[in-house]
Amino acid sequence: MADPSELTADLSAEYRLRFGPAAEYRQNVWRTLIEVYFGRFVRPTDVVLDLGSGWGEFINQVTARERIAVDMNPDAHSHLAAGVKLLRTDAAAPWPLADGSLDCVFTSNFLEHLPDKAAVTRALREAHRCLKPGGRIVCLGPNIRVLHGRYWDFFDHHTPLSDLSLKEALELRGFQVHTCIARFLPYTMSSRFRPPLWTLRAYLKLPWTWSLFGGQFLVVGVRGKD
Repeated sequence: MADPSELTADLSAEYRLRFGPAAEYRQNVWRTLIEVYFGRFVRPTDVVLDLGSGWGEFINQVTARERIAVDMNPDAHSHLAAGVKLLRTDAAAPWPLADGSLDCVFTSNFLEHLPDKAAVTRALREAHRCLKPGGRIVCLGPNIRVLHGRYWDFFDHHTPLSDLSLKEALELRGFQVHTCIARFLPYTMSSRFRPPLWTLRAYLKLPWTWSLFGGQFLVVGVRGKD
């Protein structure tokens, strides 16, 4: 069995190798993504949880009454903004949160890092338990149906997911899916190519371009009333 301390050390090293050189650019990209698109899913009065928050590019910059980050990365605390609560817990284990305590769960490029679909199922079950009726889960991630072999270009991708398989998984957990976009954002921001932010703004406002460049799905579910 793998040593947990070795796994978290690997996670820390992977983040520094993959995202360290582009850290400032990624912050600016996420500021633009929130302003132009993702801000619509989070109200200023909401309690929002970022599942697999990484270095906090989303949770640090979104406006909400309460912000919670879930990540096992030992470096996570040093990258989170003041006021963001960090839960260093396994996403597939029971979350230390009360039933119906969240308004929004956001997750970006995280579910594919879980070891298998059973772990994804447990994480989605916890999201459903912790969300209020009418609460939203917003999922962004690489789409294996679009990317095929490129999906495996990252060493820590374990579980293949598509827009349709995630939609089905959410529905099986009791969510009503109202947004399911196969091609949304380009595949990765880890490359050396860093387009200017005005091109990202234009891209987000021209959905017809998504089918040309998108490699990540966007799936949004709502917890119904029990």
